[in-house]
Amino acid sequence: MKQAVLAVAVAATLGTPTLAQGASITGVWNTGSKGGKVQIYRCGDAYCGRIVDAARLRANPDQRDERNSNPRLRDRKLKGLVVLRDVTGGPTEWSGGPVYDPETGDGARSAKITLLSNGKLRIKGCVAVFCRTKIWTRAK
Repeated sequence: MKQAVLAVAVAATLGTPTLAQGASITGVWNTGSKGGKVQIYRCGDAYCGRIVDAARLRANPDQRDERNSNPRLRDRKLKGLVVLRDVTGGPTEWSGGPVYDPETGDGARSAKITLLSNGKLRIKGCVAVFCRTKIWTRAK
C-alpha cells in the first residue's frame, strides 16, 4: 500500500514539472492563431505581452493592425505590438488588462490568465458578459 501511495505521489510530481519547478509565465508562447507568438515579459511590477511572430508577419514583416476597430490605430505595426498589459498575480493565476486580439481586432478591458497543470496558459478576455478563451503553449 505504501509503495502504491509513493508511486502515485511521484507520478503526480513528475506529471506537472512546470508547476513543480516554480514556473513563470515569462517567455514566448504560441497563441494557436495562425502561427502567432507572443512574448510575455516583466513590465514594472506587472507582466505584458507583445507580438513577436505570426504567419502574416513572415509573409509581410511590415503588416499593420488593419483589423482594429479604431481607424486611428490601424497603421500600427503588428510586430512588437503590445497585446497584453498590466497583468499581476501568480503563481498560477493572474489578472489585468487590457488584452487585444489583432486577428479579429477585438479587445477586452480585462483578462484572466491561468497556468494549467500541463504547462499551458488559458487566456480569458471578457467584454460585459461575453468572454473568449484561448489556450497558449510555450514555444520551444
